[in-house]
Amino acid sequence: MKRIIPALLLIPIIGGCSSTEPGIRPVPDSLTYRGQPASHTVKAPVGSTFTHEVRDEFGHRAQETYRIEADRSVTLLRRDRIDPDD
Repeated sequence: MKRIIPALLLIPIIGGCSSTEPGIRPVPDSLTYRGQPASHTVKAPVGSTFTHEVRDEFGHRAQETYRIEADRSVTLLRRDRIDPDD
């Protein structure tokens, strides 16, 4: 019984270690900046990706890559700076 109690006490600590925060935060030009876009992609296959050009948080041109999810929402996967020398 002594081993069960310490193990149960560790469960909340271990659970707190996993992060649910997305790695990339949308910027004002992102499609998902204020939630999901109003128009969902109807014809694109689930799991497919597409790109969108934006200005990043530093004002540089960047290209964002999105994935279409099963519920027709989009997920921001990455943002790559187009003109890193600016």
